[in-house]
Amino acid sequence: MGRTRTYEWEDPALTAAAAGQGSGLDFLRDLQAGKLPGAPVGATVGFTLDEVEKGRAVFSLVPGEQHYNPIGSVHGGIYATLLDSAAGCAVQSTLPPGTAYTSLDLTVKFLRRITVDTGTVRAIGTVISSGRQTALAQAQLMDATDRVLAHATSTCMLFPLPSA
Repeated sequence: MGRTRTYEWEDPALTAAAAGQGSGLDFLRDLQAGKLPGAPVGATVGFTLDEVEKGRAVFSLVPGEQHYNPIGSVHGGIYATLLDSAAGCAVQSTLPPGTAYTSLDLTVKFLRRITVDTGTVRAIGTVISSGRQTALAQAQLMDATDRVLAHATSTCMLFPLPSA
């Protein structure tokens, strides 16, 4: 017997057009409040932005079978997606209007396996340092008892958005 999953998303161009119009923190707060459509990857994977403040972002996910690799646990790409999102959005939350970022690298350390029995996991991203052209962030993937399941660091390039 097969299993199915159906999901939908909104036009990502709407959200992309709003990026950089205000501060990165305001942009993320609008996403969290539903004033802007969420990223399609969030709908695809099933994670949500739960908290955001300057220099910090928290995403959560309830692991399901659709996240599994062939050996019966959550695929490392799901870990990386959550950690990259948390670290990147932590950086985004510090940006002034007219500035954007892109990830230059992501280094992930996997510490524990995740299954459907793990329950909700949270990716908590924080900015370590930020300069004029780059920012360094870290993220931890935690279970409900605050055990660290994975850790990541990310370097992000900061750049001005072209004037419209």
